[in-house]
Amino acid sequence: MSIFITGTDTGCGKTYVTALLIRAIAIQGLQVAGMKPVATGAVKLQDKLIHEDDQILLDASNVVLEQKLRNSYLFTPACSPHIAATEANEPIRLDKILNAYNLCKTATDYLVVEGVGGWRAPLSASESVADLAASLKLPIVLVVGVKLGCINHAILTAEAIKASGLSFLGWVANVLDPLMYDPDGNISYLESKIDSPLLMRFDHGGDPQRDIEVAVNFVKQFLKVVV
Repeated sequence: MSIFITGTDTGCGKTYVTALLIRAIAIQGLQVAGMKPVATGAVKLQDKLIHEDDQILLDASNVVLEQKLRNSYLFTPACSPHIAATEANEPIRLDKILNAYNLCKTATDYLVVEGVGGWRAPLSASESVADLAASLKLPIVLVVGVKLGCINHAILTAEAIKASGLSFLGWVANVLDPLMYDPDGNISYLESKIDSPLLMRFDHGGDPQRDIEVAVNFVKQFLKVVV
């Protein structure tokens, strides 16, 4: 089985949540790895492109996948994927990602796939992260970066995921700003407006042990549903 992690925007905490879920699944004794099919902002190290998010997911995984499979497209400019792909003359093809996903899936019990940017982040002139998720046909978890302005982003993204017809497992509240005024009030409002459950909450500067316990509790419930 697999799960797809998307977010309200760049920097909302997708990688943090994805890594937590990978670790939580591994704690259940399952073979699990992370996959980030598209990433921008990579750096070259000893003639090899690497990406911080990929390294975080790799460190959390207990199965090592080939980089060309877990990162089908890796670009240096820190920009929208469709711009980076055009500049590199390397169009992002969903069929290539799907083939890589299927190969990764055979090596694991579970794959946690992290999208890039937000749900509508463009991969080309005609396709976006939403199309990538649809091609993989995976259940979706939305990470909401809780900060000023998040309500609009979260509700619109949740509505778009619902409209896609994919399985929308629920959303994660990731409080980014420790000085935000009344984050609880924002989260409560989103609970009343998003027609999928709040699965987990994480707070900026919170206890890492508490965060992994929250992720483990979710994973146990998730496994009950999908097994």
